[in-house]
Amino acid sequence: MILEMKVPSPGESITEVEIAQWLVEDGDYVEKDQAIAEVDSDKATLELPAEASGIITLKAEEGDAVAVGEVVCLIDTSAEKPAGGATSEPKAEEEKAPAKKEEKEAPKEAPAADTYASGTASPAAKKILAEKGIDPKEIKGTGKDGRITKDDAVKAVPSMGTPGGGSRGVSRSKLSMLRRKVAERLVSAKNETAMLTTFNEVDMSPIFALRSQYKEDFKAKHGVSLGFMSFFTKAVVRALQMYPAVNSMIDGKEMITYDFCDISVAVSGPKGLMVPVMRNAENLSFRGVEQEIKRLAIRARDGQITVDEMTGGTFTISNGGVFGSMLSTPIINPPQSGILGMHNIVERPVAVNGKVEIRPIMYVALSYDHRIIDGRESVGFLVAVKEALENPEELLMDNNVKKALEL
Repeated sequence: MILEMKVPSPGESITEVEIAQWLVEDGDYVEKDQAIAEVDSDKATLELPAEASGIITLKAEEGDAVAVGEVVCLIDTSAEKPAGGATSEPKAEEEKAPAKKEEKEAPKEAPAADTYASGTASPAAKKILAEKGIDPKEIKGTGKDGRITKDDAVKAVPSMGTPGGGSRGVSRSKLSMLRRKVAERLVSAKNETAMLTTFNEVDMSPIFALRSQYKEDFKAKHGVSLGFMSFFTKAVVRALQMYPAVNSMIDGKEMITYDFCDISVAVSGPKGLMVPVMRNAENLSFRGVEQEIKRLAIRARDGQITVDEMTGGTFTISNGGVFGSMLSTPIINPPQSGILGMHNIVERPVAVNGKVEIRPIMYVALSYDHRIIDGRESVGFLVAVKEALENPEELLMDNNVKKALEL
C-alpha cells in the first residue's frame, strides 16, 4: 500500500511551509514516527514525523515551498525492512569510488622571456616604491628589457579598491522562511508604527547584593539560577499594571488593552531570532519566571518551540546585553506596542549623595508606538522599571526576600 504524506497545518493562518532539510534520502526505509524532515513556517521550524513504516519516495526538494495539505512524500508500507534493520546508505559508492583522472592536461603556456633587467628598479624608482610600500615585483616595467623606471614608480599608486592578497570568496545562501518572515515583520514595524525610543540607566547594585546573598540557596532549592530576567520581568509586570497603555495594541481604529501580562522573551535560536511567550507573567514568582525562561530557552535552542508558544505576547523583553551590547534601540515586535531592551552591565562612576562612586550600571531602552503611547506613559513606565530594579526588596519582594524567593 502506498501512503501519501501531506504537509500538516503547523498553526492557524499558516498556508505554506518550506522544506528546510530532508533527514532521510529517497529510497530509505523509515520507521513510524521517525523524523524525516525539518520544515520552516513563518513562525517556527518543526519536525515532520513519518506516518507509517516503509520505503520512502521524496516528492519535494530542499528549499521548496509547499502548501499545507500538499503531498511531500510517498511511503510504501508493504515494503519489507532491510535485513539487519539497516537502511540504505546513499553516497557510499561515491565515497569509495576513486576519482577519475583527467585524460589530458591542458597545455601549459610558455613563460614570458625574461632578462636580467626584468623587474629591476632603477635607484630613483626603488626609493619611490619603498616610500609607497609597494613591492617592485608587483610592477611591470616599461623601460629597456623590462626595467622599472622612475615614471613607472610614480604611476604605481594602488587605488582604494585594489584587491589585496587575501581571500575574496563570496557565498550565497537562501534565507529560511522564518528568517524572511522576521525580516518582513521588522520592516513592517519600522514602516507602519510611529516608533520612538526613550532611555534610562539602572544602578544594579541592589540586585547584585541580593543575588550574591541568595543565589546558591535559590539554585539548591529550585534547580535554576537566580538571574536578572526574573527581576526585569517582575519590574516590567509592575510597570505595565501602572501604565496599561503600554500593555495595549492597535487593531484598525480600536485600541485593545489587556489586563494580563504575556511577556515575550527574545532569544537567539539555531534558526534565528525567536520570541517565546511567558503566559500570565503577573502570576509567576521569581522561581516560576526563571523555570519558564529556562524551559523556553531549551526548546528554542533544540528547535522544538511551537507556533503556539510564540504567539500572543503583549510586551517584549530583549536582552542584548548577553552579547555585549552597551546601548541599542530595539524594534517593536508587532502587533505589540512596546519592547524593553536590556544591555550589558558596566562599572561606571556615578554621583551618590554628592560623592563619586563606582557602581554597576545598565542602560535600558524602551521602544514604543507613539500612536497610542504618549511621552508621559513611556517615560513613566521606564522610570517605574528603574525604581523597581533599584529598590527590589521593597517594590518587588514586599520587604520579605526569603518569602519572595520561596526559601
